[in-house]
Amino acid sequence: MASFFKQKRQVKQREKKKEDESQSKSKTPDYIESSLSANLEIVKKKTGKSPDIIIRTLKIGQNQEIKTTILYVQGLIDNPSVTDFIIESIMKNPHLSKNILPLEAMEIISEDVVSLGGVERVTDWEKLFLTLLSGDSIIFVDGVNVALVASTRGGEKRSIQEPSTHLTVRGSREGFTESNGTNIAMLRRIINTPDLWIESMKIGTVTKTDVSIMYINGIVKEGIVEEVKKRLNRINIDSILESGYIEQLIEDQVMTPFPTLNHTERPDMVAGNLLEGRVAIFVNGTPFVLIAPALFVQFFQSVEDYYNRFDIASATRFLRIIVFIISIVGPAVYVAATTFHQEMIPTKLLVIVAAQRETVPLPAVVEALLMEMTFEILREASLRMPKAVGSTMSIVGALVIGQAAVQAGIVSPAMVIIVSITAIASFATPSYAIAISARIVRFGFIICAGMLGFYGMILAFIILIVHLCSLRSLGVPYMTPLAPLNPKGLGDTFFRRPIWAFKERPQFLTNENNLIREGDNQRPLPPESRGMKTSDGKKGEGNES
Repeated sequence: MASFFKQKRQVKQREKKKEDESQSKSKTPDYIESSLSANLEIVKKKTGKSPDIIIRTLKIGQNQEIKTTILYVQGLIDNPSVTDFIIESIMKNPHLSKNILPLEAMEIISEDVVSLGGVERVTDWEKLFLTLLSGDSIIFVDGVNVALVASTRGGEKRSIQEPSTHLTVRGSREGFTESNGTNIAMLRRIINTPDLWIESMKIGTVTKTDVSIMYINGIVKEGIVEEVKKRLNRINIDSILESGYIEQLIEDQVMTPFPTLNHTERPDMVAGNLLEGRVAIFVNGTPFVLIAPALFVQFFQSVEDYYNRFDIASATRFLRIIVFIISIVGPAVYVAATTFHQEMIPTKLLVIVAAQRETVPLPAVVEALLMEMTFEILREASLRMPKAVGSTMSIVGALVIGQAAVQAGIVSPAMVIIVSITAIASFATPSYAIAISARIVRFGFIICAGMLGFYGMILAFIILIVHLCSLRSLGVPYMTPLAPLNPKGLGDTFFRRPIWAFKERPQFLTNENNLIREGDNQRPLPPESRGMKTSDGKKGEGNES
């Protein structure tokens, strides 16, 4: 029996030894070899002989005895850069047709032939594959254990278009694209200062996604930048496919329906937040840029507010707050009033509501939940349907289902009106993220109103406010400047003071040494105060000449 187990153990050891030997043979070496055929074999084995990995071999030297190979990925490179500046330059260079050594050929190609920026030498395979799959071209010379990396990144990219979210009547028509280089350049054109700093990193063990953070040195607090870096460096995941991955991995609070990071595809909106001391996070492959830290009041502000007069912007912001409250408590108020507090409804209106509800078999709370769920299903279906039929389906579906439900006596006409107004109100907020939060919280208010009436709604409001005050965004209180109260910051919350009154940046975001954003006496003055001629031809008293 002991010999049997000993024999079985020996068999397992031999199998493990064979497996280790096969893995060691298939393992990619750390550094590039001098043999061109061996290097190409490694590339083919590592990429699975993918057909989009193009291998172009040339022969140089007096007797065409030195082999040179150019590697690139089809679709990721700029074709003129490869054909005109690399291949054609190597073939036509007179120095490469003489009797030279492989190392000399590498020096000539590196210094004289390839007239592209960003040419560097690479010796390890990890960096070589990273640059190759990013769109760069690799040049091998037989007999040299070093490869050249030429910057030839290009390929098809989406052109700059008007953003599909955060639409405005007045303002820029440019929106971010899926390319980090293009997005960063758009910010460079807006903020022309060398203090606009950018730091890049690779996140994702498989995708190796380019992630860049942008901030204005001297304006942003160093603690905020360090916190962003620390949270990004802590991420250990195989893939980053959209900025939403980053948002979920670095947010402060997980169990909340409210967004603690803002996102946008408008360059002017990012520029405005950078000038206030925030940090922007760019993720390659998505047009949505993250802005951190984010505040609750920030989701009710539109970039267009700063382009219009302060009175118009303040009235619009106040309207958004009213609309947001309606989108949360609209159906709940109807349920509470019709179920528990009929005495609060005017008599004539109460008679009409009671007559409508006489044939409805469902309680008001069930009726509200049913209609809200139906409208949510229609809204989600319209988003997933093709554009040609999505809007038509949502409108026709809402009309047909609402009318049929009323005629069947399942719901009352008043409930259809309340739910419709609530659905329209949820679209009036500038941020789609906060609108989704209102849709989720709305169901909680309906349930509380159906259980305790207005007392349940008050309890739900207290819980909501306490929850909002407990949230943080990169350590900054979510309800700032309302809680904790910061009187200087109240001028840009639910109303907006004039541009000439924005003397200081937000203290909780900005470096203490760079709070001042504009000079004194920026308020517009009438002509006579500046010594100009008035309409009657007289000069103002301020002019002594």
